[in-house]
Amino acid sequence: MKPHAEIAEVWPRDGRVRLVGHIHGHPAEGEWRLLLTRRSHAEQRLDYPAQVKGDRFEGELPVADLAAATDTAEAGIGAGVEGGVEEWDIHLTDGEVELRAGRRLDDIHGKKKIMVFPEQRVRGIGVRPYYTVKDNLSLECRTGAST
Repeated sequence: MKPHAEIAEVWPRDGRVRLVGHIHGHPAEGEWRLLLTRRSHAEQRLDYPAQVKGDRFEGELPVADLAAATDTAEAGIGAGVEGGVEEWDIHLTDGEVELRAGRRLDDIHGKKKIMVFPEQRVRGIGVRPYYTVKDNLSLECRTGAST
């Protein structure tokens, strides 16, 4: 299995998304950060400190930052994006390597249809963590009414 950031807990509440997990298959030395990359504009990135102790990591991100970055980006949310949805992929990085955040070691496949996290709304944009078809963790930013 490829090295990755194995997610153990996802806590979307109080205007933040808190992530807890373990670094799997890579030395957990040095400074680490949570890195968010806008899927439709890979050059647009946000990053936040992650605390690492042993191989365990913990970090959080404010959903207002995602709403602001999504809302003020050059293309704007919904401009050329089907359904007014933008997606942000989550990695853990030490500056040299980027480990994709996901949950693969639990033998539960197809989390996209099983695990549903609550949406938080900021400035008319709903932000919700979700598992992809490959059991990676990403964030969805959606305009309009909550779903």
